[in-house]
Amino acid sequence: MFIDSHCHIDFPELAERADELMSAMRDNQVSHALCVSVNLPHWPNVIAMAERYPHVYASVGVHPDYEDEIEPTVEQLVELAQHPKVIAIGETGLDYYRLQGDLEWQRERFRVHIRAARATGKPLIIHTRSASEDTLRIMAEEKASEASGVMHCFTESQAVADAAIAQNFYISFSGIVTFKKAEELKEVARTIPLERMLIETDSPYLAPVPFRGKQNHPALVRHVAEHIADLRGISVAEVAAATTANFARLFKLEGKLA
Repeated sequence: MFIDSHCHIDFPELAERADELMSAMRDNQVSHALCVSVNLPHWPNVIAMAERYPHVYASVGVHPDYEDEIEPTVEQLVELAQHPKVIAIGETGLDYYRLQGDLEWQRERFRVHIRAARATGKPLIIHTRSASEDTLRIMAEEKASEASGVMHCFTESQAVADAAIAQNFYISFSGIVTFKKAEELKEVARTIPLERMLIETDSPYLAPVPFRGKQNHPALVRHVAEHIADLRGISVAEVAAATTANFARLFKLEGKLA
């Protein structure tokens, strides 16, 4: 079975098709999905999706691209994370690609999320774009390794992957790894330890080949697994088994993914 370790099925364009998407997941042997929070005003939609479907889990956090937000506190994140379907903190991190200027607020928000993860014992979901040096530095300063977590929708270099793994993090590949020009990323997918790998859709975005340009959804995560299997010269079943076991281990769900 496959697990979509990062999706946004609470977004309106997917939420309105939720039952259809769950059926497609079953048809494609995608057993579970993690619906990831991007801000707190819409977090009730995230947790409602997890409450509605037994095989959907949730996170709580505020994405670094959401500039005009009331900043979450450690205490607020810890309280919301007590919900039994919340298995992670995030997505959080740094993004210097979309936003410019003084981004100290972004770095402070990232620190708040790391502290909440350490307080709850729940892993982090980290987004980093054009900010890998500061991301890794803050992770080290705040002892993110104690919480562990995942570098989601990974698009960085081998060196960044190695540094994140050294800090007790996993690397998650999205449909981007299937894109023809993503040669450096394909090499990372070939070489990182299989026991540190996750797969995801980041749906509704980044549909994998051969669906590129179309609306993405959790059932399509199997195409990410199939491409990684081809890259590594191993069976799809081996990628599925490893990434499922890794998901269970990271998110403390071993023995619970029936």
